[in-house]
Amino acid sequence: MTPLNSPLEVGVRALVLLAESHPQPMDLTQLVALDYLVLHSGEFDGPHSLHPDLPAREGELGRKRELLEQGLLVLIRAGLADLVSSDDGLMYTATENGPTFIEVLEAPYIASLRERAEWALRHYASPAHARSVTHQIINRAATGSASGGAGHG
Repeated sequence: MTPLNSPLEVGVRALVLLAESHPQPMDLTQLVALDYLVLHSGEFDGPHSLHPDLPAREGELGRKRELLEQGLLVLIRAGLADLVSSDDGLMYTATENGPTFIEVLEAPYIASLRERAEWALRHYASPAHARSVTHQIINRAATGSASGGAGHG
């Protein structure tokens, strides 16, 4: 098992994002983009990145969506997240237990995740920003550029 890319690990990161945005729901596209931002925040003039800057990290997006869906199912089964229908489609939200669960986790990694989640949500929470970040990441991969400085929206 790869701990940083298992459905459980990705699910915990999604729960941190959902807990920080609670009660505001997010769709899968937002969660994929925000998860990338949380891990690679240094590329976007944010806090130091949690994960190393690997050459092909932009390729994470394709696998991340599938892992997020699996991780969100784990959260839903555990009663920490919920799937809700809205005018914008299917959205995910933390249940009342989600933020409480995150509060009791004391690992330094969780504290770092929360800090970066707050930063990402402050600058990139809207669906339009999520799409913009996704395009920036894809364009970077297409041009082979790994430079940062994407700026805040």
